[in-house]
Amino acid sequence: MFIIEDQQLRISIHPKGAELQSIFHKGLQTGYMWSGDPAFWGKHSPLLFPIVGTLKENTYYYNGKPYQLSRHGFARDREFSVERQTADAITFLLRTDEATLKVFPFAFELRVSYRISAGTLTTTFDVTNPDKTPLYFSVGGHPAFKVPLAPGTAYTDYFLEFDQTEQAPRWPIAKDGLIETEPQPLLNGARRLPLTKELFARDALVFKGLRSTSVMLGSAKTQRGLTMQFPGFPFLGIWAAPGADFVCIEPWCGIADSVDSNQQLTEKEGINRLEGGGRFERSWTLNVF
Repeated sequence: MFIIEDQQLRISIHPKGAELQSIFHKGLQTGYMWSGDPAFWGKHSPLLFPIVGTLKENTYYYNGKPYQLSRHGFARDREFSVERQTADAITFLLRTDEATLKVFPFAFELRVSYRISAGTLTTTFDVTNPDKTPLYFSVGGHPAFKVPLAPGTAYTDYFLEFDQTEQAPRWPIAKDGLIETEPQPLLNGARRLPLTKELFARDALVFKGLRSTSVMLGSAKTQRGLTMQFPGFPFLGIWAAPGADFVCIEPWCGIADSVDSNQQLTEKEGINRLEGGGRFERSWTLNVF
């Protein structure tokens, strides 16, 4: 386990999957991450790469050849090396190897950086293509925040509030993990989404093209909460495991296959194409209070 900290925050990250494990505010003596209880969901904040979500039949085709990848890809299960570390920042690195080439025929360098500055945590995904041929990939975050955050409050006392009014529908997820072709109304001009356990009865809420670039987890019954900013991420997932006391706020550059996907990687919705020698970078930030 690796620790970075400043006067306000202490952050722990595990090198397996470069996974964020805990966010602790020293002054408030409050932790904000889900515990990872395996009875519900044994993760904290898995990294999604080189796909986000599920592939149709767990298979994609590139240059006429089939490749298999399980949901969310392999990065969350791989051991990352530490490229550099200071007291308040750390960068993890994963490179192409023989194992990745069997399921993902591209050269890549994936860096995940965590940096604290004045009580703000910034998480950066940095993908580099060291090859001459294009790299096709998706990347995303999956952090789980505990709810309730304060003693004496309940799950249903909390809400998510977007920074803009939203008309965006949710895109339902079919039983096989694929995105259905017909969206369902949800926000209808609202900014606030009350949390209930029933909200996730049909898996995650998936949004495309939100106007908002930030969302707050808050409650009228406590001052404890957090705000995530996610500019540059075209998709957002919100999810919780059945009956669990957490909510995931998931900024994505990529999305699961649709039920009518042709499974061609280069035509996949939300896929990112990175030219040889190119670099792709996105960051999401978190403020806790």
